[in-house]
Amino acid sequence: MDWYSVAVMILFIFNFIFAAVIIFIERKDATSTWAWLMILFLVPYLGFIIYLFLGQNLTRRRLFNWEGVQKIGIVDRISEQMIQLKDRSFSFNHENIDRYRDLIYMHLANNDAVLTKGNAIDIFHDGQEKFDQLIEDIRKAKHHIHLQYYIFRNDQLGKQIIHELTLKAKEGLNVRVLYDELGSRKIRRKHFKSITDAGGQVGVFFPSKFPLINIRLNYRNHRKIVVIDGEIGYVGGFNIGDEYLGKSSKFGYWRDTHLRIRGEAVDPMQTRFILDWNQASKSKTIQYDPAYFPDKKHLGNAAVQMVSSGPDSSHEQIKNGYIKLLFEAEKTIYIQTPYFIPDKSLMDAVQIASLSGKDVRIMIPNKPDHPFVYWATFSHIGQALETGARVFIYEGGFIHSKNVVIDEKICSVGTANIDMRSFKLNFEINAFIYDEETSKTVVRDFEIDMEQSVELTLAMYKRRSKYIRFKESISRLLSPVL
Repeated sequence: MDWYSVAVMILFIFNFIFAAVIIFIERKDATSTWAWLMILFLVPYLGFIIYLFLGQNLTRRRLFNWEGVQKIGIVDRISEQMIQLKDRSFSFNHENIDRYRDLIYMHLANNDAVLTKGNAIDIFHDGQEKFDQLIEDIRKAKHHIHLQYYIFRNDQLGKQIIHELTLKAKEGLNVRVLYDELGSRKIRRKHFKSITDAGGQVGVFFPSKFPLINIRLNYRNHRKIVVIDGEIGYVGGFNIGDEYLGKSSKFGYWRDTHLRIRGEAVDPMQTRFILDWNQASKSKTIQYDPAYFPDKKHLGNAAVQMVSSGPDSSHEQIKNGYIKLLFEAEKTIYIQTPYFIPDKSLMDAVQIASLSGKDVRIMIPNKPDHPFVYWATFSHIGQALETGARVFIYEGGFIHSKNVVIDEKICSVGTANIDMRSFKLNFEINAFIYDEETSKTVVRDFEIDMEQSVELTLAMYKRRSKYIRFKESISRLLSPVL
């Protein structure tokens, strides 16, 4: 037997072993299993490597053995609200909140997402406006600045943020910066040297233990959180980089949605940052300090639950929240997302809503930032069109908002895309907002965006070329692992 035959036989054995692992040991869902089997058998050599880094779940228990971690600052409120919701003694004081009691309970019981009241919310959809306000808030900070982003660029905006944080660290404030290694792969710790020299701290989420090798790279911390003095919180889609100011020749204007929140909802945002920081910087963990959780004034009327999800949990909390929202809708559902690759459960919810006569509108970008994801999106958009949903292709630049609004009464805004990566693999955070004023503002922004969009009809979709159909088919097959 020659060496080539031996190599083929060994390769066949390895393929069989990996297939057995996927089917019998890891017990992935059926769609993901078939996608990985296709990759293993179509590209056997490269498939092994891809699977080892991106597909295997065998180390998840060890990587995410975070059970029992106390929800610093809000643990007492979690217990209190659970008891009150179970015996129905919890006072909502607002009809618009009370009608969503089941959704509130689901988030609280399965995600420790306390219901906060009295919040004031500012909405930004322009990067320059958002960062101008953020820099102003940083300059006014008195005690601490906690800043976490998936992408942190070492460009003009990134350097400006680093400069502002350095000045506050020199004043003696507690300045902490946390970024994801994969998302911020073009930046290095040395770029934050001015902050650390001034007494600030910088953490990296899931850093590589060996050069160019990181078995955890598939698990990305996609959250964007800023907490200033425990009084002001930011969450949404904008990262730190010049492209988010519309300076990218590839994307043009960057249309996103970001929230500035003042009120009780800042506490769970603070807790989320502390939990992520303590996982990334175990030698410099943050302990409870009342200065991080100051008493809040009633500044607005919005009730908010901050809902987190990630591979450290057995539940897909944000996805479940989206599904519950769709089933709660009576008239309208507005969705903005850069990627529309729902799993079957969420796709069924969208189609059922459309078939039930709900006004379902979905807005996606007109250009890809990830080609396979883009064509997988179009494949699923076709399914939505077939059941009566309306689809709008945004032409005003690149739309990156992650918004779901129902009946102009309740909305979700945050970091989670509508795709299986956000639901299963990424660490995400969304604000579920029980407030008509905020929801109507998000709807008005959607309607303004419609003026810069082209409506994709079912007839137009069916006229797409064979080449596009081919790209959709391949991308759809790979969508469970994108």
